[in-house]
Amino acid sequence: MTEQTTGRKVMANLVISLDGRYHGAGGPADFAAFATYATTDVARDQMTRMRQNATTALLGRVLAEGFMAYWPSVAADGNADPRDRDYATWLVTTEKVVLSTTLTEAPWERTRVVNGPLADLIAELKAGGEGDILVNTSPSITKALLAADLLDRMYLVVIPEITGGGLRLFDDGLPPSKWRLTHQETGELGAMALVYDRIR
Repeated sequence: MTEQTTGRKVMANLVISLDGRYHGAGGPADFAAFATYATTDVARDQMTRMRQNATTALLGRVLAEGFMAYWPSVAADGNADPRDRDYATWLVTTEKVVLSTTLTEAPWERTRVVNGPLADLIAELKAGGEGDILVNTSPSITKALLAADLLDRMYLVVIPEITGGGLRLFDDGLPPSKWRLTHQETGELGAMALVYDRIR
């Protein structure tokens, strides 16, 4: 088996706890355990790393609405951390594809809305354009890609906390897959930035 090196890579990034969860026991909006680590150097550097070759951001509707309400102002904020500002500028200016069954038109520039099978969309995106496709902090899309074995790279930040509740990234029943660790870095608070490439 060899690592896939040609064509557009499909990548995803998420922050997870030691017990593999991407939110706390209080529900999808419970990020109390994660907040401390969001502004650490290791998290910000991972954010820079993940977008370096990405030219398309793939988002779920709820996340897209939150992102586009927040990040454009960061792009214009001279007091923001330069890494946050660079990420915000990238998000505002890059092509965005939003998966939604309720939106009928894109409320943001450089954005299109898709209501259709994820596998068909991935095939379309990989067939055209240049650069990589980043599933940007969208766990439902990431989990669907893992289940269909369509993910080529994972950018994970693992925080040194057990939430004891909340949804897990890696569900039982996923198809077996093998991954190569291509980057690892430990931050000042013990969070680890990890990059894994799918071996095919």
